[in-house]
Amino acid sequence: MIKNNPNSESITIPLMIIAGLFFIFGFVIWINGALIPLMTTFHELTRSQSYLVASTPYISFVIMALPSSWILGRIGYRKGMSLGLFIMALGALFFIPAALAGTYGVFLSGIFIQSAGMTLLQTAANPYITMLGPIESGAKRIAIMGMANKTAGALASLIFGTLLLSGIDPMKEQLQTAAEAERTVLLNSMDDSVFILYLVMAFVLFLLSLLIREAPLPHVEPEADKQIFDDENPKVSIFQFPHLWFGILTLFVSVGAEVIAGDSIIAYGNALGLSPEKAGFFTTMTFMAVLITYAFGVVLIPKYIRQRTALTFSAVLGIIFTLCILFTTGFTSVVFAAALGIANALVWPAVWPLSLQGLGRFTKTASALLIMAISGGAIIPSLFRSLVDDNKYYLMFEGINEAEALSRASTNSYWILLPCYIIILFFAVWGYKINQWKISGYFHIEALAR
Repeated sequence: MIKNNPNSESITIPLMIIAGLFFIFGFVIWINGALIPLMTTFHELTRSQSYLVASTPYISFVIMALPSSWILGRIGYRKGMSLGLFIMALGALFFIPAALAGTYGVFLSGIFIQSAGMTLLQTAANPYITMLGPIESGAKRIAIMGMANKTAGALASLIFGTLLLSGIDPMKEQLQTAAEAERTVLLNSMDDSVFILYLVMAFVLFLLSLLIREAPLPHVEPEADKQIFDDENPKVSIFQFPHLWFGILTLFVSVGAEVIAGDSIIAYGNALGLSPEKAGFFTTMTFMAVLITYAFGVVLIPKYIRQRTALTFSAVLGIIFTLCILFTTGFTSVVFAAALGIANALVWPAVWPLSLQGLGRFTKTASALLIMAISGGAIIPSLFRSLVDDNKYYLMFEGINEAEALSRASTNSYWILLPCYIIILFFAVWGYKINQWKISGYFHIEALAR
């Protein structure tokens, strides 16, 4: 299936190198996630400008994914990862004039450029890790990358959260009441901190780009001609791989479900009457659930369970936890919302190898399409928020007080996760093995066992 595929002994060092890459990548993502809202607040962007800031990474994923596959076709996976880091470093440099001058256009450009580098990096790294060893253990290797990424995010929140975000609220209050001269001094102080941080980030990314380019990473490529299909059904188009398209749909809904689970938990706890301190605890609980499930995936796949079994288990848990959210109340309901981290953790690692299996020379394009599915993280949570708002106003129109209306609307809106987990379950049980479309008198799908 894979040309120049290293054996298990020879992939240890490359795996550690790529895990280190994902570790640093996790730092960058967390710092960006903290700094961008910070800059948005202090430079007083309008609501529409703030929305565009939040949407720009997803726009970049969609626009730049297919060009990334073309780049990978020309330079390969290793150089592609190196170039992705280089572009991310350029994006970090763009944030410096944006911070110093408060220029909205430059700010957006920095986000787009850094997200473009991230797109290229992800388009290269995920199939590379999948093909670095046997396809049957692809989910295990991607889970290791996830552990490195999440651990870095946790450390970044501990280290930089104290240094960077402490004192933010008092500074906001000062800005609201400060005279123009004092306000300028406060903003300059914040901008100087951001300048140093992004300069360090750019340097680290440039250095990492050079190291990855020179690192002892093996060359891995899928076999271009040998497919899992017989010679009577030659594959000449990416559209001839149904299992890939079902995988893209699965990633689209799974990323949306993951973002809802992670981003809504504090607001949900507050809506159900929990204090901000207690609600904030559930964010940590969700994170720990993800990390522990990653660890189980690393230990169990493929020695004890297959990756499609892990995906099936994840989907079933997602359905059960969602129903428990809908049919319980208060603290118990929030616990089940936090437990969605268990259901979400192994979906991304399992979908990649199941979707890329047997694609041969179409692998790079397929990887780009899978990366485009990250846009589900923007679309589905937006639908969730709209459901909460619409349900809340409807219940208030019916005469229910605002607090109770928000509580009911927040709980009821979690039903949007049910079709997401049903789609994941379909892919895990059947969709991953649908190898061809057939038209013979009427349209139907032919599934071939793999």
